[in-house]
Amino acid sequence: MTSTDSAATGGAQNAPAKAPAKDPWELPDVSGLVVGVLGGTGPQGKGLAYRLAKAGQKVIIGSRAADRAQAAADELGLGIEGAGNADTARRSDIVIVAVPWDGHGATLEALRDDLAGKLVVDCVNPLGFDKQGAYALTPEEGSAAQQAAALLPDSRVTAAFHHLSAVLLQDPAVDQIDTDVMVLGEDRADVETVQALAGRIPGMRGVFAGRLRNAHQVESLVANLISVNRRYKAHAGLRVTDV
Repeated sequence: MTSTDSAATGGAQNAPAKAPAKDPWELPDVSGLVVGVLGGTGPQGKGLAYRLAKAGQKVIIGSRAADRAQAAADELGLGIEGAGNADTARRSDIVIVAVPWDGHGATLEALRDDLAGKLVVDCVNPLGFDKQGAYALTPEEGSAAQQAAALLPDSRVTAAFHHLSAVLLQDPAVDQIDTDVMVLGEDRADVETVQALAGRIPGMRGVFAGRLRNAHQVESLVANLISVNRRYKAHAGLRVTDV
């Protein structure tokens, strides 16, 4: 054996053992984080606020009008607070964006400073409607989530909670919602935080679904679910198999 061979062999023997792969289902504890919901007076936002608060999360509902937000919070109870959008953004650790698509860009642009440093979860679906039903729109940036990332350069933007039925979310007779939540983002720690938040709601599971560049097809799938729901009089969700 040459000296080179010996050095190579010795190097291999002395190399540190490779760390075991991280369990993708090992998620952080998010129970102490404050969640703000922009657009929390709408069906989707109100439903998410209700479910998260019922699971024990501290929730603040945001609206352009603070009195509307407080009225919605009083209606839901569970310790939920209401505030204006800017105040909600500043007071929250995680901010869910559930505003209507036609107000998405303007709302986020106005809140850029208030959302700086925050983990933002965009759940907006750009959709159009005509006589044939719902259809997907393609924003200039590629998706609502990518538009949010472009408008909020100082925030950590993720995308999730697109495929949830507002009817089921708001129904107190429904104990759990059996569905998976597709979570997209650029930073693994942020994605896992959102996955853990989704998992706080009984029946839900957060599943990593790629980076933000893949958000368009996730947002667009809502148009298909609307068609499913209309045909079968249902409140369809998604399950990812084999994970």
